[in-house]
Amino acid sequence: MTAAQTVSDELRAWIVAQAEAGCQADDVLAAMRAAGWDEEVAIAAMESTLRTRLAEVAAARAGTSAADPPRGVPVPEPALDGAPSRLRALDRDVDVLLTMRQPRLVVFGGLLSDDECDALVALAAPRMARSETVDRSSGGSEVNAARTSDGMFFQRAETPLIDRIERRIAALLRWPVERGEGLQILRYRPGAEYLPHHDYFDPAQPGTPTILQRGGQRVATLVVYLATPAGGGATVFPDVGLEVAPLKGHAVFFSYDRPHPATRTLHGGAPVRAGEKWVATKWLREREFV
Repeated sequence: MTAAQTVSDELRAWIVAQAEAGCQADDVLAAMRAAGWDEEVAIAAMESTLRTRLAEVAAARAGTSAADPPRGVPVPEPALDGAPSRLRALDRDVDVLLTMRQPRLVVFGGLLSDDECDALVALAAPRMARSETVDRSSGGSEVNAARTSDGMFFQRAETPLIDRIERRIAALLRWPVERGEGLQILRYRPGAEYLPHHDYFDPAQPGTPTILQRGGQRVATLVVYLATPAGGGATVFPDVGLEVAPLKGHAVFFSYDRPHPATRTLHGGAPVRAGEKWVATKWLREREFV
């Protein structure tokens, strides 16, 4: 884990001011790069800031307040009272390497063994295809230029290995197996990345009600690293200046109790510089996922 550039309130205010003054996005980006900002962080900051600003304007026109985020809901939470350095997760001891409160984020060490990582990769490899993202306007899925990986989904409990891993995750995060989507396996080759985004479903998008019928909102994400690339591939959190290194068997967990940028869970996958990055992603829902 290494420090990254932190997006401050002052920077957000400046971005809004430039947009409202009529400046073009390319010009704002060029100014930020000239000031030393990493291009990916700058783009993510602009997108997040302007999305929030548009929501505030829309809410003001509707006579409501976008400054107050929606009411929070219960979310998965590991048993971290007493600041333990290790947790028992069903059949395996897992190290607690880093915790944060805002965003609610935990980095776990050794969630999967090397053999388990290799077995998941071997099961997934023949079924890989270009990754898709949820189409928020329709509730379906689509290929998105922001995500340049290959991927596939397992059904819950599709094999004894997957069943064991899912039950281990449920025990670690204290969240029922039935409230989890199937494991998604992703492969990032050199140059592949996933630009910063939120995992919750935007309530303002017309396709969201259809998506929510299958189990409600997403409330947490667990990313498990199945292979360590030779370079790059960190999971980045631009709002808080955090980068989590993709180390085989380790995992990063973060929760979001409301579908709002106030959760500070904007995140992305930095480009892989050398080798391949493989990850298993587990998304957790409010209710049983069907």
